[in-house]
Amino acid sequence: MSALFIPPDYFRELCREEIFPDATRPLEVELGCGDGSFFLGMAQQHPERDFFAMERMLGRVSKTCRKVDRAGLTNAKVLRLESGYTVGWLLPSASVSRLHLLCPDPWPKTKHEARRLVNQEEFLIGLMRVLVPGGEFLLKTDDRVYFEDALVSFGKRAEFERLEWPSDAFFYPTTDFESHWLAMGREMHRARWRLR
Repeated sequence: MSALFIPPDYFRELCREEIFPDATRPLEVELGCGDGSFFLGMAQQHPERDFFAMERMLGRVSKTCRKVDRAGLTNAKVLRLESGYTVGWLLPSASVSRLHLLCPDPWPKTKHEARRLVNQEEFLIGLMRVLVPGGEFLLKTDDRVYFEDALVSFGKRAEFERLEWPSDAFFYPTTDFESHWLAMGREMHRARWRLR
């Protein structure tokens, strides 16, 4: 699987050129790529950008890599690793122009609140580290509580400015999970922040 990315070292910050050789191209990251629907759609639509997906489930990683390889995409790579660690420690500093978190595990029980990425200090500090100045964090979820947690969490951080995000603002494919939730009649909540 040529789309599969294996870090040379899991215990140090990567260099941008280790992921894609041309560090001048915008890099977009998706956390938890599911079946790769959004990831492939973006990579095909934007050949001038590079796309890097994180996913911890082996089956999903394999499936997405096969799709990338079949499509012949050279601007898309997949890493099998947990998202919080990847953002907190592995991604290169000031390298990501956009980071997408779409339909994350909502951890709905009150006792699991701390497991939500948007509540984790490691993730939030890592996000500030990896985004380029003016870089964006985009969140979509069907879970109202998760969404409200994110609004509170980012509202406390002066480093982030919330941006408008109308549905027709730019090309943005639907994920497999989003399609599933919409078909069930659930509402999707969206928010977009920029690093000042």
